[in-house]
Amino acid sequence: MNGDLLDRSVSAARPSPVAATFDTSIIIPAHNEEEWLPACIASILAQDESAGRLEILVMANACTDGTVRAAESFARRAEARGWRLVVRHLVRGSKTGAFNAGDDIAQGRNRVYLDADVTCDPDLLGQIRVALDTEVPRYATGTFAIVPPESWVSRRFADAWSRLPFIKGGAVGAGFFAVNPAGRARWQAFPDVFCDDSFVRLHFGPEERVEVPARYHWPIAEGFTNLVRVRRRQDAAIADLRRRRPDLVANEAMEPVTPGYLLRLAWSVPAGFVVFALVKLGARLRPPTGTWTRGR
Repeated sequence: MNGDLLDRSVSAARPSPVAATFDTSIIIPAHNEEEWLPACIASILAQDESAGRLEILVMANACTDGTVRAAESFARRAEARGWRLVVRHLVRGSKTGAFNAGDDIAQGRNRVYLDADVTCDPDLLGQIRVALDTEVPRYATGTFAIVPPESWVSRRFADAWSRLPFIKGGAVGAGFFAVNPAGRARWQAFPDVFCDDSFVRLHFGPEERVEVPARYHWPIAEGFTNLVRVRRRQDAAIADLRRRRPDLVANEAMEPVTPGYLLRLAWSVPAGFVVFALVKLGARLRPPTGTWTRGR
């Protein structure tokens, strides 16, 4: 894993050996995220004092744009808060590999795994810190909020998708999840899976998962074609995880999507239901490619 690291890093407020512990390490995998990453980091630097001492670890993997420069531009702002910012350029393009590389150098008590296109409310990391302040294994996330889509079809899809049991059941963790030390001990290195959020979440039972009130904001794919591509990849990733780790399925504890549930959904958001159904159908008509698919 360390062989994938190039000698390129920037550290703000480099800690002394005595003060090398942070309350939270935030690991951000970033592949060509020049457009989105600045807002993500800015939202971390805007956290209130309840967040404690943070270190931000940007794992730029196989980037060919200005992602590294964008991340490094926040060094002084991190230093002004007494926090640590480290940017590493990884040769291999792998999200889970980036998580592992971040874990290798993390110095925080708690671990937050954050997508580069997600932004956080100012009180989110403080609430996460409180939720993880226990010696028993704990998984925590914020309240999931979809960034209002620009396209009509994505807005309608979001209307239906946000009402599914997976979302309404709470502690979704898509794009933002956190664990305390006992929770991180539930698994070793991240395996090479696409559904990293589900992989981690299903290591915890419902009673071990906490959703705090503060929100994190996650962008949905724009347009019908992108929705189908992402849905196809997500369905294949979940199916692959279930095949490889059937022992984790018991922790899902999700309300089943019954015909009655679908009828109520169709009644409440008819246009959204039609778009959602067409996206699901489109995802099933073509097999997945086996490669990472993003919706933008």
